[in-house]
Amino acid sequence: MGFIFLLLSPFFIAALFIIPGPLKETTTIVIPYGTSTYEIGEKLHKNGVVYDASLFTLAARLIVANLLKAGEYQFTPHQSISNIVFMMHDGKSVIHMFTVAEGLTSGEIVHLLRNSPALTGDITDIPLEGTLLPETYRYSFGDTRGSMILRMQKSMQELVHELWVTHDPSLPLKSPQDAVIMASVIEKETGKSSERARIAGVFYNRLHINMRLQSDPTVIYAITQAKGSMDHELDHNDLSFQSPINTYASDGLPSQPICNPGRAALEAALHPEANDYLYFVADGTGGHAFSRDLNEHNLNVAKLRNQRN
Repeated sequence: MGFIFLLLSPFFIAALFIIPGPLKETTTIVIPYGTSTYEIGEKLHKNGVVYDASLFTLAARLIVANLLKAGEYQFTPHQSISNIVFMMHDGKSVIHMFTVAEGLTSGEIVHLLRNSPALTGDITDIPLEGTLLPETYRYSFGDTRGSMILRMQKSMQELVHELWVTHDPSLPLKSPQDAVIMASVIEKETGKSSERARIAGVFYNRLHINMRLQSDPTVIYAITQAKGSMDHELDHNDLSFQSPINTYASDGLPSQPICNPGRAALEAALHPEANDYLYFVADGTGGHAFSRDLNEHNLNVAKLRNQRN
């Protein structure tokens, strides 16, 4: 077939490069690294993307000197050969999105990465808690899971550095790591953006009077060793579980983050609301009822129990 193309005029061949292709519906095809130009043409022909593998090979040689990039490509109906050649030369492959929700543990994030089939390679070690920034990351087919971890770590380092520069120096935080620890607790305490700074204020109020943080999520993390939720509601025995992460049993901040906090929780940890609250309890609507003393707190707890009953 290639010999026949050599006998045709250059103008006719050029016309063949720009005529609409045979594809009838959008198709995604993976071109592995090391695939030759002709093998690419064969694969495209087999999947109905181009009329002829030799014609594609000729076009790739004449137009871009066979400089085609591997990857995952999405081909649209009736896409011309010249358009395909330019697309693969420029490496305009399919872009995937990997979204990390705020509050996930590093183990949970690794699990998601391992279940993303477009990524390659394995992750041998679970990254330290609090080192991965929750965000949406763009990646291409064949990118490695290890590279995704590095990107998340770099993003977290850059954000923490950016926010630490403007933090309130009067806060009882000795280092950026302390801010990440506090933010991780705030992250697990509430999913409402309007409450994060207020809860941060409560925790700092407790620290200022040498009161323990008494955060339930720290107990759960310590007992389950970051494996997830418990099979029962927290009881008094759980609260006394001996661990430097359990803030019912230990003074000050937990010894490490209990999740990977997002930007909003980090901002709350570094810029808390100025308030005089010392307690809060879930109000049954997704938010919390805040109180200034134990008496008021107990009333809020009783009200919540009555609502449940």
